This record gives sequence, structure tokens and C-alpha cells, in this order.
Amino acid sequence: MRDYEEVSAFLGEWGRFQRLVFFLLSASIVPNGFNGMSAVFLAGTPAHRCAVPREANLSGEWLNASIPLELRGGREEPSRCRRYRLAALANFSALGLRPGSDVELGELEQEPCLDGWEYSRDVYRSTIVTEWNLVCEDDWKVPLTTSLFFVGVLIGSFISGQLSDRFGRKSILFSTMAVQTGFSFLQIFSSSWEMFTVLFLIVGMGQISNYVVAFILGTEILGKSVRIIFSTLGVCIFFAIGYMLLPLFAYFIRDWRMLLLALTVPGLFCVPLWWIIPESPRWLISQGRYKEAEAIIRKAAKINGIPAPAVIFDTAEMQDSKPQQQQKAILLDLFRTRNIATITIMSLLLWFFTSVGYFGLSLNTPNLHGNVYINCFLLAVVEVPSYVIAWLLLRYLPRRYSIAGTLFLGGGVVLFIQLVPTDYSALSVGLVMLGKFGITSAFSMLYVYNVELYPTLVRNMAVGATSTASRLGSIIAPYFVYLGAYDRVLPYILMGSLTVLIGILTLFLPESYGNSLPESFEQMLKVKCFRNGQQTTGARNSKKNPKILVTPM
Repeated sequence: MRDYEEVSAFLGEWGRFQRLVFFLLSASIVPNGFNGMSAVFLAGTPAHRCAVPREANLSGEWLNASIPLELRGGREEPSRCRRYRLAALANFSALGLRPGSDVELGELEQEPCLDGWEYSRDVYRSTIVTEWNLVCEDDWKVPLTTSLFFVGVLIGSFISGQLSDRFGRKSILFSTMAVQTGFSFLQIFSSSWEMFTVLFLIVGMGQISNYVVAFILGTEILGKSVRIIFSTLGVCIFFAIGYMLLPLFAYFIRDWRMLLLALTVPGLFCVPLWWIIPESPRWLISQGRYKEAEAIIRKAAKINGIPAPAVIFDTAEMQDSKPQQQQKAILLDLFRTRNIATITIMSLLLWFFTSVGYFGLSLNTPNLHGNVYINCFLLAVVEVPSYVIAWLLLRYLPRRYSIAGTLFLGGGVVLFIQLVPTDYSALSVGLVMLGKFGITSAFSMLYVYNVELYPTLVRNMAVGATSTASRLGSIIAPYFVYLGAYDRVLPYILMGSLTVLIGILTLFLPESYGNSLPESFEQMLKVKCFRNGQQTTGARNSKKNPKILVTPM
């Protein structure tokens, strides 16, 4: 039986139908951009100190001196979680004693914030931190909130592919859009941190499922040449556009509930797309639903103004076509030989630490010098050139050196931040932007490289395993950011060091540029340290650049 590419070739590559699918599916990714990083503002921690009630009857001098100073980031700043014991201060105030001259403050007894906290409203009007006092003894809940969102992303990445294979791309695409939009709306009415976090986890499931299914649907409908642009620039850049919109929304809407509402509304604009975006004809054919697939192709021809042939699917061909039985693979096949086990372990580490760097830098925005809204916007803008550069590198340069080079760039400049004097805050922010540029470029090239390393039998499983390692990295990343509350440069030292080390490790992986995709384990390229053995049979007979597939997450 003729394949789908041959059947639909008469439609052309870039007609009105293809342009419609390209831009509508790319636009459906925009909400993923701002939902994926919304925790930067929803869970922002403003400057805070212990509240001192009016009933304490302190004079102005003692009120100003009620909070002890502590060393933080090389400077003395008011404590966030301790105050001097108010009963003692009230006695000193009543006796007319003065702090510092009559009473030595360093010798006074301290106590925790028994009356709550006072929060600065210079940056945020309200966040979930100020709503439920997620500071001091409960500050561990802030990174956990973001981590559980990424746990939802991990779960969603497992189930989205299976659900779309069973129930269809279109139905699961819009179902997951509804999950993302609906549960984001329910978060507005959260009455506790626990309720908010559970709903956030479900939003994470819908967010990645929507992204994955839209990606699959686009690559199955569009032709070969357009598919490359869709998967490299279309999806990625529209994700970055959503990311750019987040700080704009947050700047004008500084209450976390109203911000969530504003981030939810764009999801409603996707509802009319149900009547425009078609089901994947490839999926319909795989289910034996040829008439529905043919109807979609004929409608596409009509939109493109191209006459469709009288017969698209021949009845005899349909009856003769039977699904071929394929050899089954198991997870242990990724470790069946010393060579493939080494490639798998190195790939898992590469994905894990690159994900830590990408999400760590993205989520660490509040700890940067300067305006948090401008910094977040710049971190989003820098993704656009990083995707373009990644696309060019994949087309013209070897994979190994491209990925290692961008990791060295990203990790090196992030590591250099610790040497920048505190007064040069603009330079620090610039280095973070450059680091984000390098790590994002490397991250977007990993899917391509991963696909080219493994044989057909285990290729999909390998992508799934390494993608899972990436999700685990995103789950851990908020705790790297959490360290910034204790030392501003510590997250950069850790992320920079790990990124440079993983860049070095990449140089030991085999080079896949210019090689045909391996079909068997024997054709797999060998790790550099194993090359003194027998050479692989994967011939470098293809001088053309292999088709490339890029995704930002």
C-alpha cells in the first residue's frame, strides 16, 4: 500500500491548509509558555520581617530596633524570621531606656515571628507566599510547589502519547487544553496551599500533554519540509512568545488570583479551533478509518484550491494492508551491551543536568539583581535567537561539538558570575542571559541527537527514558533556586559547574552528523573510548543533512 506521503503529495507543501494548521497549532502552544513559568510570580517571595503588633506599646526607637540584624549576602540586613522578645522591649520602652546606648541589643533574647509577618509590596501585591505565610519554617513549601508542577509534567508526558495513540490526536489535544485551562481556573479559588498544589500538579499534566500532542499532530499533518520548520522554529518560538507574555501580565496584575485568571482566559480562545484543526489522517489510517482520512484530505485540497484525484485510497489496497508485527523491545535493551549502556547512562546524565540548568536559570529570576519583570522578559526573549542558532548548528555542524560548545558557553558564563562584584549587577544579569542562551540552545538540540544515536527498535523508548530524566531534572531545579535564599551565587556555582562537566562528558559520545539512522544494535556508533575495537557497520553514506526535530522541553 502507498504511504501517506505519497497519497497526499498532490496537496503540496505550503498551501493555505498547511499554513492554517502550522499557525493554529503553534498558537495553541502559547499558553504553555506562561503556565510553565508562572510559579516565578505566583510563588514569588517578597521582602519580609516579623510583624510587631500595636499592642506591644513600643516607642518609635524600640519599634525600629525590634528586628535583629543578620549577615546575608555579605551585608547586614533585618532578620526575616526572628525578633527581639517583645515583653523585654516593652519594659525597656516603659523605663525610657534607649536601644544601643542604654541597652546592648546583641545580648537580648530573641523569639520567632509569633504575630505573623509584614511583607513588602514594592514588587508583588500578593502571592501564595503572602497568602499562606510560606516563609521561615514553611519556606520549603515554595520549591515543593514548583516541583510538584513538574511531577505533573512527568506524569503527563507518560500518559499523553498513549492516550493520543488510543483516542486520537485531536480529541486528546483539546481535552488536555481543557484540563490545563479548567484546573488553572479552579486554582483561583484555592483555600489552602495543599489545594493549590494539588491543582497545580494537574495543570502540569495538562500543560505537557497539550504540548506533546500538538507537536505530534503538526508533524503528522504537515509535509516533510514544513515539518522541519514547525518542529524547530514554529513550536519553540511560540512557546517563547507565551513565556514573554508572562512578565507583561504579571507587571500589570500583581495579585496572584487575578494573575491566574488573566493567564487562564487565553485558553478559552482555543475552543473555536476545534472546528478548524483536523484530526491526523495518519492516525485515522492506522485505525482503519480510511473514509474519514479521505474526507480530511479532500477538504484540504479544497482549501488549497487543488483538484483531488477521483480515488485517494484504493479499496483493494486497504483490504490487503495488514499491520506488520514488530519485534518487541524492553527497557533493559537500552543496557544490553557495554556500548549502548554507556551511551544510555551518559545521555540520561546529559538530559538531567541540562534540564536542571535550563529550569534553574528560568526559575531563579526573582534572585537576580534589578527588576524581576524585566529580567523574566529578557530570559524569555533570549530563547528566540537560541532556537534559531540551534537550528543552524544542526544543519551545518557536528552534533557533539555543537552541544558541548553551547554547554561550555552556558555553564562557563554562569560560573563566572561569582567573580562579578556586587556593584556590577547589570553585568551579572547579562551573564545569566548569555548562560540561558547557551543552555537553551543545547537543550533544543538534544532530541535530534538522541534520535540519531539509537536503533529503530529502541529509539522511541530511548527518547522516553531520556525525556523522563529531563523531567526529573526539572523537579530538582527549584531546590537549586531555593539555595539562593541563603547565598546568592551558590545556585550559579552549582549549575555552572554541572553544565561544564556535562559538556565535557558530551565529547565522549559518538558523532552522528552525516550518518544514516541505525536500524540495528550492530549499526550503532561507538562511544569514543570503545573505538579501538571493531568499527560499526553504520556507513557514512549519506552526505545530506538528516531531517531534524527540535523541541524546547
